[in-house]
Amino acid sequence: MAGAVEPGSVSRGIRTMFFMLTPNESTFEKVEDVPQYVQQATPFFVGLMVLELLVGVLKTGGSVVTISDGLTSISAGMISRLPLLLTRGCELTAYIYMWDHYRLVELPWESAWTWWLTFLGVDFCYYWVHRFAHEVAFIWAAHQVHHSSEYYNLTTALRQSLSQQFTSWIFYLPMALAVPPSIFAVHIQLNLLYQFWIHTELIRDLGPLEWVFNTPKHHRVHHGRNIYCLDKNYGGILIIWDRLFGTFAPETDKVVYGLVFPIKTFEILNVQLHYYLYLWRRSTTYKTISDKLSTFVKGPSWKPGKARLGDHVDNPKVTGKEVPHDPSWSLPLQVYVVIHFLLVLRTYHELFENKMILSQFIFLGMTIYILLTLTSLGFIIDQRPTAAVLEMLRCVIMVTMQRYSYMKPLLPSLVVPTEAFVSLSLLYWALQSFSQLLNIKKKAD
Repeated sequence: MAGAVEPGSVSRGIRTMFFMLTPNESTFEKVEDVPQYVQQATPFFVGLMVLELLVGVLKTGGSVVTISDGLTSISAGMISRLPLLLTRGCELTAYIYMWDHYRLVELPWESAWTWWLTFLGVDFCYYWVHRFAHEVAFIWAAHQVHHSSEYYNLTTALRQSLSQQFTSWIFYLPMALAVPPSIFAVHIQLNLLYQFWIHTELIRDLGPLEWVFNTPKHHRVHHGRNIYCLDKNYGGILIIWDRLFGTFAPETDKVVYGLVFPIKTFEILNVQLHYYLYLWRRSTTYKTISDKLSTFVKGPSWKPGKARLGDHVDNPKVTGKEVPHDPSWSLPLQVYVVIHFLLVLRTYHELFENKMILSQFIFLGMTIYILLTLTSLGFIIDQRPTAAVLEMLRCVIMVTMQRYSYMKPLLPSLVVPTEAFVSLSLLYWALQSFSQLLNIKKKAD
């Protein structure tokens, strides 16, 4: 999520987002030379989200994103990239190991043919990564994070899973028998970046491009919970794989977004992990080992006596009149959450920028603080009874971090206002917690 745009690279950055780089400018001999395209794309993510917001207001008269849902999506994106603090990513790490020990041939890294073959190979493998993520329950437990928003906008693209990368690497290994890791490292990033801009309702139809490419129109279907939308349009960049393998569906009826059974929460750890707990609890209701294992390896809709992928008999009926979960909360509290989210975003940036020079203790402490903050803000949005106590404890940690200069203000000129705001935050939640304790005591008496 952190990164900067080098001078003169704006044009290239925009083209990167839409997979418009040429082989000559995106071919490298060594993995170490491959740019961190996803990290460098942060300003473009922000710019496109702001543009979508402005166009949405002009076009529809309303906002395409809510604070509660948008912050939850961005929080999921932040959490999904935390493992990169420790490793360069499961997909690339496993790929390099496979290449070093088992490659059969070595395609020339400088060849444009290798570049285009890798483009097709990565997109083909992604189709199967994505399809299995919908057809195998324990992989769906990770991927469902991306589908958990009941809105469809560019922030939804950032709503990614912490754990999906721990299974997706398997599908790319066959390419490591021939394709150099440096070329794969380019395309695995460009494939991901392309999929950012297709998460919007503002682009309705792209004409003949719809025949070949995955577009907002096709991907809206993929995110729908209407019966005709389920398990369709898995493609990353190209929609031809869906047309070839029978998983394509055109957009017809109004698409209702989100999970078949909406989770109705903005607490980020719940969003990330709830389905694993659901699978475990469901497996314990079955008596045979076979049924228990099938709960995890067959489709999410599977039940004993049904086909591998189950069916949609038990799905709630979609009428097209469904309203996304959007709890009412005060404007001051919304401002509070946004400011604290921006502060933790700064800490997140500092963690990635300085991960090599931080001590293990500070590194771990900052990571825990980020997770605690995103969780606590989710509690506030959900208006949970324990939100006041959790936020008070978080503010204590925040004051401590500020005292030892491990938390920086958004701007150097805002040091004093930030310190005052943090102190007032602690005071407010301490009073809220004390008030709750008094109420509990009164009820007990």
